[in-house]
Amino acid sequence: MSKHEFQTEVTQLLDLMIHSLYSNKEIFLRELISNASDALDKLNYLCISDDKYKDLKYEPKIQINVDKEAKTLTITDTGIGMSKDDLVKNLGTIAKSGTKSFVEKLSGDAKKDSSLIGQFGVGFYAAFMVASKVEVQSRKAGAKSANAWISSGGGEYEIKDSKKEEHGTTITLHLKDDEVEFLEAFRIKSIIEKYSNHIPFAIFLEESETKDDKTEISNNQINKASALWRMNKTEIKTDEYNDFYKSLSHDSEDPRLHIHTKAEGKIEYSTLFYIPKTAPFDMFRVDYQSGIKLYVKRVFITDDDKELLPTYLRFVRGVIDVEDLPLNVSRELLQQNVILASVKKASVKKILGELKKLKNKDFEAYKEFYAVFGKVLKEGIMGEFDNRDLLLDLLLFKSSSRDELIDLEQYKEKMAEDQKEIYYITGESANMLKNSPLIEGFNEKGIEVLILDEEVDTIVIPNIGQYKEIPLVAANSANVGSADVDTKELDEKFAEILVKMKEELKDEVKDVKISTRLKKSPACLVYDKEDPDFAMQQMLKQMGQGDMPPVKPILEINADHEIFTKIEDKKDFIALNNVSHVLLDLAKLSEGMKLEDGADFADRINKLLAGSL
Repeated sequence: MSKHEFQTEVTQLLDLMIHSLYSNKEIFLRELISNASDALDKLNYLCISDDKYKDLKYEPKIQINVDKEAKTLTITDTGIGMSKDDLVKNLGTIAKSGTKSFVEKLSGDAKKDSSLIGQFGVGFYAAFMVASKVEVQSRKAGAKSANAWISSGGGEYEIKDSKKEEHGTTITLHLKDDEVEFLEAFRIKSIIEKYSNHIPFAIFLEESETKDDKTEISNNQINKASALWRMNKTEIKTDEYNDFYKSLSHDSEDPRLHIHTKAEGKIEYSTLFYIPKTAPFDMFRVDYQSGIKLYVKRVFITDDDKELLPTYLRFVRGVIDVEDLPLNVSRELLQQNVILASVKKASVKKILGELKKLKNKDFEAYKEFYAVFGKVLKEGIMGEFDNRDLLLDLLLFKSSSRDELIDLEQYKEKMAEDQKEIYYITGESANMLKNSPLIEGFNEKGIEVLILDEEVDTIVIPNIGQYKEIPLVAANSANVGSADVDTKELDEKFAEILVKMKEELKDEVKDVKISTRLKKSPACLVYDKEDPDFAMQQMLKQMGQGDMPPVKPILEINADHEIFTKIEDKKDFIALNNVSHVLLDLAKLSEGMKLEDGADFADRINKLLAGSL
């Protein structure tokens, strides 16, 4: 026997399990059954792909036993099993980056919500919500010896040699005194029916019944063990779809929608996809876990292939089951497989099509979906070519002239007859963007501007290029509106002011020009067409390109503003020096920039205030 200490995060997690978490305790059984099913899936795969296991004889099943006298609940599977090292790796540590932040999240407002546990892949530890001690006895397929893992949920666990006739894993829960409800057959059956009815392996429950002083023991299958995705859609109830989703995703909520497809013909396959209501915890992590399981003729192949769907659909959960792949297809060959490429292409089109149907049929529900997954959908613009138009139709935007979210088609419908471009503005704050000097001219003309206040917009939106042959143009582009107004007369009238401002600000701006877009504000910053604006520069820095040379903006001034008309009338070019710097700093602030020298800004403001008194 050897004693081991839990990884720090496991200890913290177990403490939460035992002392804080209490909602929906029954999920412990769902998690243990799901783990058992995974173990059977993996052994099935090895039996067809690895010569060492091809002659292995066994019956894939999950067995549940209860002992009311001893207050124990036992779950046994005939799956792949675990070695001593596996027990330490799988049950003593959480081999997942982000564990610390996950534990912190559980320690906060969500500490009583056990639904997060399974989503993170640590469902085994849910057993400690109902058990005072857990024993795991396991023998790896092909091994001659077995080992036992024992813990009472403290800071340590024991591992010792054990005996087990067959490969697989047996988990024995010593239930707490107030959790004996989980020893009742009706309670176990109701949980299995709710969460695990369509696990593709038979689940048996041993029951004893006393009649006429005689005890009869029966062992009956308590689940359907049908691969739900291969059934006819007309035979499946909504509750069954939802319950299968929960067992598949470890989510406690119903999905937003399911997409069930059975394709016949040249390529035969079944797919069952789910759109969740809440985002997977790792959605924005590089090491996110794929939510799709691949089967071939109902035989599990893999659940860690991120190429089954494009990255921007990584929130989708579900199953792909293909008929035409060889059962022993290697995971290395999956990415080059022509059949899977066809299935992927059809699946993406189907998923996007169903999302569009949701958008057209129930816009409120779609907005809820978009609030959670809109950022991820936008990523698809960068690499999606086959379904680009469909993806564009799914994007929603804030607007300068409407309170509700709109799509590009709605923007197009409202365009004036002589309007030839779709305008947008990017930045950090929607409120700041709606009040930006850059769109004053647009507002006066009744031209709508898309308000883009998410970081991803800066990279993605310029890549759209055009929508139905209408170009998308940034409102802070230097050439916007320049063809509509002839500034030659103003350029001549304010020539001296422009020359002096250019000289004064030469280290900070590329040029100073008369604006054709400003109506109320005295100045604003714009950028040459080929130059990244401020929001783009910030994004590039976050992407590790902070060593790029700074891009100078163009300062546009409002020749009709009284600041410039008074300076021109009085020929007060001494005050212009301070005014130039103050206006540039104010323009920066309206863009969300930080001033490099706040003290200098304050000093210039004070001087201008003193001079005005």
